[in-house]
Amino acid sequence: MPVCSCHPISPHKKLRIPDWYVSSLMLDRAMDAILRRVKRLDRTHDIPYLAGYSVDGQTIYIDRHLPRVMNYKGRKIDVARYLIMHEEVEKTLIDQLGLHYLHAHQIATRAEEALIRADKILWRDYDRFMQKYVKTVGDERLKKVPKDLDLKPYRDEHDFDLIKRMRKALTAKGLRKGENASALAKAVGEYETALKDQRRDAEAHRKKPTKQK
Repeated sequence: MPVCSCHPISPHKKLRIPDWYVSSLMLDRAMDAILRRVKRLDRTHDIPYLAGYSVDGQTIYIDRHLPRVMNYKGRKIDVARYLIMHEEVEKTLIDQLGLHYLHAHQIATRAEEALIRADKILWRDYDRFMQKYVKTVGDERLKKVPKDLDLKPYRDEHDFDLIKRMRKALTAKGLRKGENASALAKAVGEYETALKDQRRDAEAHRKKPTKQK
């Protein structure tokens, strides 16, 4: 691979239009490509943290209680556009590049934020709107979870209480090939034990007096 593969022959020319406009055009094109990949958009289930994806990546799930539009400064904003961007980028990075969920999530959030800013929406306003509908640990509205929802993000986040609730709410097994409910329950228990040990050790280290110089 060449060291410099960015138009080595012809010099760059500064475009005579604002950078945000170029970004908006490129993101719109990227979004079009992403939307062509989405086989199915489902809005009929309860989804932790508003959106998720099926194990095979063919379906994007958006929580059924999230409004389809956000009224913003006289505009009606289709919020699915940004959630789809996030979930598709995240799923692709995990499945195709083998990234850990937490890393893929951070990159996907940046892509989501870029798309929002390109549409001239303040991130804080968008996030404030979304937070009103988030279902998290202990939320009694988490009752109808899709059978094929990919649980890897929740496992990687070590959100064990939420996983337990999801297991009870699943309409059918939503596990990867070769997994089963008892194995997941055992793994959750092991994680919880390990985390308790880690927290205990961290607390003991914090309380340990330091030597005076």
